[in-house]
Amino acid sequence: MKKTVVFKKTASCELKADVYDKGNNSPVLIYLHGGGFIFGSRSWLPPSQIEFFSEHGFSLVSVDYRLSPETKLPDIVQDLKDAFDWLVHHSGHMFGFNPLNFAVIGSSAGGYAALLMGAMELRPKAIVSLYGYGDLLGDWITKPSGHYNLLPAVKEHGVKNTVNGKETAEGGWGRYDYYLYCRQKGIWVQEVTGYEPAKDRDTLLEFCPIHRITNIYPPALLLHGEEDTDVPIEQSKIMNEKLAGAGIHSELITITGGGHVFDQNFSHPDVQAAFQKVKDFLWTHLH
Repeated sequence: MKKTVVFKKTASCELKADVYDKGNNSPVLIYLHGGGFIFGSRSWLPPSQIEFFSEHGFSLVSVDYRLSPETKLPDIVQDLKDAFDWLVHHSGHMFGFNPLNFAVIGSSAGGYAALLMGAMELRPKAIVSLYGYGDLLGDWITKPSGHYNLLPAVKEHGVKNTVNGKETAEGGWGRYDYYLYCRQKGIWVQEVTGYEPAKDRDTLLEFCPIHRITNIYPPALLLHGEEDTDVPIEQSKIMNEKLAGAGIHSELITITGGGHVFDQNFSHPDVQAAFQKVKDFLWTHLH
């Protein structure tokens, strides 16, 4: 059974979470959706994964956060901090799960966000990143995307109409063209963060998980398709190497032939095998 709650209100926006409570003092997975911080919503948690994790004894909390370009990354990160704070300090009287025993799982931009939350004061016990990334300063994201520039060029005239200037926490595929435009022009970092990669490098380092690893960073499991054309698999390889180098438990699972959002093909044997490892990893660290 799903229950939707409002965990935060801003001047003009309500931020909601969909809660799937298993009760019985169960561990909790916070899910962070993808969409390049420009589109997407909490509803993107796939039903197949809800069923999988529920069957294995986990409660799930899928949260919204405000979207860019109307809201910039520092405020989005604050939304995520507030979601974690709500879970730990304010959800206990509403549900039967154990709000102190939680991990975070995220996809794409949500995977990046999950990795970044490992560096915050209120940290998860474990992190699962699906085709996420740890670096906002590399050529892969600061330069025009070779992959996306194989597609028809998105014109600036008209694309601005896909975003309306009002803060929002739920964005449909109508906003995708704005993401595509940003990747084709190599301006995603500027549009999402409000900072310039060259001029504001030191500030942006604070938002790069590969530069936020300490000896108390949580254990991490990274999953990535070898043929990902949106987020290069090198992003997960670099994060895995950085974590291992810092003495943090980390493992990278690669999906042969897998592209971006490979987990949409949940019934594929390789994906099923990967998620069995996810389940084992989470049960090891949530106890």
